[in-house]
Amino acid sequence: MEVRSIYRYAKISPFKVREVTREIQGLPVSAALDLVAFSPKKAATLVNKTLKSAVANAENNANLKVDGLVVKEAVVGEGPTMKRMMARARGSGSRILKRTSHIRIILTDEIKIETREQRKAARKTAKKKSSEPKAETGAAQEKAEKPSKKAKK
Repeated sequence: MEVRSIYRYAKISPFKVREVTREIQGLPVSAALDLVAFSPKKAATLVNKTLKSAVANAENNANLKVDGLVVKEAVVGEGPTMKRMMARARGSGSRILKRTSHIRIILTDEIKIETREQRKAARKTAKKKSSEPKAETGAAQEKAEKPSKKAKK
């Protein structure tokens, strides 16, 4: 079962948050919480808050145990951008873009553990299926049906 938590309108650039969310994706919740707790970035505190909220949702709403939860997705979307003005030389001004982001974390208890050998075997079977001989195309069949000029004489 999947459980999600969304932090909307976080006052930080999505680019900065994606750096943290990429690290926790696919990790067990306990490892993700440890990794985020000891990260010095501001984005880590926002992701930590969202992750704890998702864990609380799993415990209270879905009656799931925290031990078996894994971070399935950690996605950061762009929120609205606030435009501000900064005064520049000779009475002109330039824009400052204050970006916001939406942090979405999805936890799941369905763990699919795939070893390297299993991945290799899956790739080999996919290659074998794609390299099987294909049926002759229409143009090739027409050539085979037409008699050659030498045979007519």
